[in-house]
Parts: sequence; structure tokens; C-alpha cells
Amino acid sequence: MIEVTGLSKKFGDVRAVDDLTFQVKKGEILGFLGPNAAGKTTTMRMITGFIPASSGTVSVAGFDVFHKPLEVKRRIGYLPENPPLYQDMRVEDYLRFVAAIKGVKRRSVDVEIYRVAEKSAITLILDSFIASLSKGFKQRVGLAQALIGDPPVLIFDEPTIGLDPRQIIEVRELIKNLAHEHTVILSTHILPEVSMTCDRVVIINEGRLVAVDTPENLTARLKGSESIRLEIEGPSDEIMRVLQAIPKIRSVGCSATRKHEISEYIIETDLGADIRRDLAATIVKNGWGLLEMKTEKLSLEDIFLKLTTSEERMN
Repeated sequence: MIEVTGLSKKFGDVRAVDDLTFQVKKGEILGFLGPNAAGKTTTMRMITGFIPASSGTVSVAGFDVFHKPLEVKRRIGYLPENPPLYQDMRVEDYLRFVAAIKGVKRRSVDVEIYRVAEKSAITLILDSFIASLSKGFKQRVGLAQALIGDPPVLIFDEPTIGLDPRQIIEVRELIKNLAHEHTVILSTHILPEVSMTCDRVVIINEGRLVAVDTPENLTARLKGSESIRLEIEGPSDEIMRVLQAIPKIRSVGCSATRKHEISEYIIETDLGADIRRDLAATIVKNGWGLLEMKTEKLSLEDIFLKLTTSEERMN
């Protein structure tokens, strides 16, 4: 659906985006991650045709952004970091204005406004002036304008910035519900946004591509092993000896010991090995108490920090 190849942008001597290449599949929600000033917004503006690239190509639904800009814009709904709202207009009038710009047929405008208002949960404020709305509702109006015309591609640049926790959850759920009906790029530096909503992530730093993959695959690539945390009641020395003899276990460490012979153990196993049944059977067979078993994974925050602070880039 979206093909980005060798995309670069220079502002004078500053290279804001440096040779980015990635794809977004039809119906996919792609998280576009990077620290502040990483080049995310510049990339979004080039994909939407808002600014030209210095080099490289972008195609949306088979149309080149720089040679067929109007065809691309017909297929994109764009919510920039600061929604393009006219404060002195009523919500419904503003959506009618956007519908006219997007070429929605007159006979279809009423139905279209009701559709996007319902999807973005703003039906009760259609008669309100935009200036009187809370930040959360203004963001919803921005989402509604992006949905007008039912474009196959939606691009959201920091859609939850400045919102309170409840508003963030509501907007996040709205974006999740758009999956499969639309191809979505979600640009953000707020990591929970991505882990809660996105199928894959693109991570950039200083304008350069750092990684493209699912969070799960990135975890595997970075860590190289699986971790299991156990809480067992029993003699720690004997437990360590027996657990180390189980196949596919690389190492066993005792991280903490409490009263009544209750200890915590961290087990590193071969990547992809699921030995939880073997662990449980061994512990029960030896008459020890299995109080907790939990797999440990790198969080998206861990992955992000590793990739954006390491000198070695992953491609």
C-alpha cells in the first residue's frame, strides 16, 4: 500500500531524513517511532506530499507522491501534530468545509458527516464551536476530518499529545478500531501507543532507519534468549543443580531469597524454547512449591533505548 524508497530530506546543511526505506502493508497499523527531532514529522510530511523530498521516492496505492500528488492526497487522511481546525467554526460546518475540499459529492455529504462523527464519537458536539471544545474533543474533530472521504490510508502524527490519560485511552481505542478497514501510520514517541495498537514498528534516529519489525521479533533479535522468572519454595542449592540439568536451559541464577526457603530464580533458555511444562514437572516431582512462573521479555521501552543509543544500527 505504501512504498518508501531511499527517502531523504535536507534543510541547508542539515540532513533531517537520511535514506529511509520501508513498506506498509494494506490494512496494517505501523508505528513510526523515534525520539524528538528524529525526523518523524518531516517523513510524514513527505509521505503526504506536504513537502518535497530531496531524494528518493514514495508511492501510495501505486501512485508516486511527487508525480501524482493529487491522486495520493485523495487516498490519504492526514492528522498533523496540530490539527488544522478553524476555531470560529461549528464542528458540523467545519466538516462540511473539509468534505467540499475533498470532493465529496453534495448528495453524500450529510451521510458522510454522520459516519465520521459516529466513528470519532463527536455526534453530540456537531453544533458546538470548535473554540469551546476541550483538547480531547478537538483531537477527535481532527480525526473526523482525516476520515472524511473514507481514504484507504490514514496518517496520524502524535495524535494523543497533550491529552489526559482518559482521552489517550479513548483515542487509542478509536485508532485500533480503524485497523483492517484502513492502512494506518502512527507517528509517536510515546511507546505505549505502539505496543497497544501497532502490528509493526519502524524506528528511526537522527533521520536514519534503525529497525523495522514486530516488537516480538525485535525482542528476539536483541536478546538472543528467553527468560523465565520462577518463585520456588525449597532448598536453593539443590534447586539450582536440578534446574541446570534440564535441556535447553543456558543458565540459572538465584536473584533473591526470602524466609521459609522461598527464592526467586531467573532462567535463560534457548531462543524459542518453551520449557515451562518441563520446569513445572521437575519442580513438582521433587516436592518443591512452585509459587510463580512468568516469562520475562524486553519491553518496547528497552528495545527503543537499545536501538536509539547503540552505535550499531540494525537494518
